[in-house]
Amino acid sequence: MTEVPAVTSVAIPSSRVSIVRRTIAAAAGVVLVAISAHIAIPMPGTPVPMTMQPLAVLLVGGALGAALGGSSLVLYLALGIAGLPVFSPYGGPGGILSIIGTSGGYLLAFPLAAAATGRIVGNGRGTLRVAVGALVGLCLIHLGGLAQLAILTGSVRQAAVLGTLPFILGDIGKLAIAIAILRPLTPSLRARL
Repeated sequence: MTEVPAVTSVAIPSSRVSIVRRTIAAAAGVVLVAISAHIAIPMPGTPVPMTMQPLAVLLVGGALGAALGGSSLVLYLALGIAGLPVFSPYGGPGGILSIIGTSGGYLLAFPLAAAATGRIVGNGRGTLRVAVGALVGLCLIHLGGLAQLAILTGSVRQAAVLGTLPFILGDIGKLAIAIAILRPLTPSLRARL
């Protein structure tokens, strides 16, 4: 009769588990924003499409925190600039040309907006903090878009007409959704990262 060797368990250091979780979370953030870019509606009278990206950016930043949320969006931009189809098909030709086009200012603001949202939301335990964090993140996205459109059009007023005013109602809805999702999600998710 042959004796079966005893199976020993190998403990994985918690720091490695944390790194794996954080890597998966950052990758999931990239995927969420990329998918949301393709949920897009061309808007009449503006070269900027309405997408679900602002909502996704707020969720990634608020749920993952400043450093991880911001890093996730830097990775998203890098993949888009490299030519992967992660940007909205209505936001420009793709790749680096999307960054210098009409939607480029919004895209470039995503990492900062995610980081600011994550910083302000903190552990997500206060509804007011979550609301303020999401609002600041959304404003930063719009400021980025407004700045680029102002450069391209030569007019801040024209930039606001093209890139801010048509999106206010939709973004109020996105803001409400972000708050409703982040308030219960953030405390438990942050505790696991």
